[in-house]
Amino acid sequence: MHPSLAVHAGEWLRTEIVEPADITVSGLASHFGVSRQALSALLNGRASLSADMAIRFEKAFGVKADTLMRMQSAFDMAQARAHEGEIHVGQITGRDKLLPING
Repeated sequence: MHPSLAVHAGEWLRTEIVEPADITVSGLASHFGVSRQALSALLNGRASLSADMAIRFEKAFGVKADTLMRMQSAFDMAQARAHEGEIHVGQITGRDKLLPING
C-alpha cells in the first residue's frame, strides 16, 4: 500500500468517531481510564494504537478492535516501506555462515 493511502488509526478515530460525537479528549480519557496526554497523542497520530486502547474504543463506540488494529498495522507497514531503502540487510542463503545465537 502506498503510504499516502494508509490512515493512522488514531487520526481516523478522531475525525470519524470522537469529533462527530462532540466528546472532549479529557472527557474521553477519563471515561477510558487513561491519561489525556496518551489519548491526545494517539488521536493526533503521534502514538500508535495499542490493543488495549482498541478494545476501549470497541467497548465505547462499537467499532471492532481487530479492524482498528489492522488499520494501524497497515499504516505502520506503509511507513516502514516508505523508508525500506534505508534498511541495509542482505538476504541469507544456505551457504552463509552466521554466528551461533549463544556465541
